[in-house]
Amino acid sequence: MADTIALIPARSGSQGVPHKNIRALGGHPLMAYTIAACRRSGLIDRVIVSTDSDEYAEIARRYGAEVPFLRPAKFSGSNSPDREFVLHALDWLAEAGGEPTNVAQMRPTTPFRDPAIIDRAITAFSENNQASALRSVHEMSESSYKTFEITPDGWLATLGLVDLTLDTVNLARQSFPATFIANGYVDVLSVAFIRSTGLLHGDRVMAFVTPPAVEVDREIDFEFLEFRVAQDPLLTKPVEV
Repeated sequence: MADTIALIPARSGSQGVPHKNIRALGGHPLMAYTIAACRRSGLIDRVIVSTDSDEYAEIARRYGAEVPFLRPAKFSGSNSPDREFVLHALDWLAEAGGEPTNVAQMRPTTPFRDPAIIDRAITAFSENNQASALRSVHEMSESSYKTFEITPDGWLATLGLVDLTLDTVNLARQSFPATFIANGYVDVLSVAFIRSTGLLHGDRVMAFVTPPAVEVDREIDFEFLEFRVAQDPLLTKPVEV
């Protein structure tokens, strides 16, 4: 029985960037970068792609991942929560011989990773007996305390629509607490916790700070990744099959 598996979600129905999970980046499909990073990890025992597409499954296998099942359409919609595809995978694994201890949820939309950082995250979570999960984050360039919302009347207000007086928001960046954003670099989930609570993360989520990572949500994000590959072609080397 595997101790830690990587579970890579790669549904086919992306709307912001159509078919982004298999879109070519430096001559390889986007999800190939995540597969390669997981395969180079010293602590990931199996690399499984959860997809609803036969085409995606064939591509994933070509780059060395397992695709032992196809995800049902009811778990593959744009509003489907992560919990659904994780439980679907765990149920399949349980029937096929045994669940792992941990799941490393590895989003293909964050392609550039250092396998050593993945291993540090898995080790840190395994050594923390109080954490319900681990999520990777990086520090935001600007504290979220300095950001705004727009009221229904069109006025700027501080985050949470708390105050229309914005003068304090203009204080120096160092005056505000640092804030962090989840980046999909590596999330580690406890199967025992998932089974006992029905939750993926719970209320004791270990913060794992990584270098800044670009996550593809919009076309401009993909264009930036293409720029990075053009500047540093070695970024594609770990993906070669």
